[in-house]
Amino acid sequence: MIHFECLNKYYPTKRGRHYVFKDLTISLPTDRNIAVLGPNGVGKSTLIRMMGGSDMPNSGRIHSDKNISWPLGLQGGLQGSMTARENVRFVARIHGYKDTKPIEQQVQRFAEIGKFFDEPVKTYSSGMRSRITFGLTMAFDFDFDVLLIDELGAVGDANFRKKSEKLLLDKYDQTKLFMVNHSISGLKKFCDSGVVIKNQSLVFFEKLDDAIEEYQEVYVK
Repeated sequence: MIHFECLNKYYPTKRGRHYVFKDLTISLPTDRNIAVLGPNGVGKSTLIRMMGGSDMPNSGRIHSDKNISWPLGLQGGLQGSMTARENVRFVARIHGYKDTKPIEQQVQRFAEIGKFFDEPVKTYSSGMRSRITFGLTMAFDFDFDVLLIDELGAVGDANFRKKSEKLLLDKYDQTKLFMVNHSISGLKKFCDSGVVIKNQSLVFFEKLDDAIEEYQEVYVK
């Protein structure tokens, strides 16, 4: 399970605090693939970043005995002043690889960003960042229990999406997913349950179709 305890996440504005999540307490299962549903700006990416540890709540906490990945996708975390190659090399060395070149080559081939692989990440588009973070995660035999996916399907052309989906499906027996995707058909391809962001909180549905129905009733006019 992933436990959210008395969690608050807000951003300061001229009119005061804007709460994304307020007094959130819920436990979500990690034995199934869960779609995260909500309109733009409601907090889907913020939720994924907090679950992956790249963003923090203002108060409360998230905890689990499961090994959760960093966010893969549009908001994936990379060190901006370093090149993609340097980021990959750094992660590989942390995980005990003395010879990092095979990992570098594998991620470089997967990402298909050409000469930009040796340019600072801060010069990348969000799509280029996503290609690197996804390729980096899939290059290692990480023992993740849960993969966090943020709009992976929105990145790249059809061939790249197909390649990414194949790699993701290959992980099915090893891990479960929390996935953000604006495409309902994309969510149905991977997920069997859903969580809807509603009233600065989360509502879990064991059946994905029930979550989609709730999302459409609340947000789709």
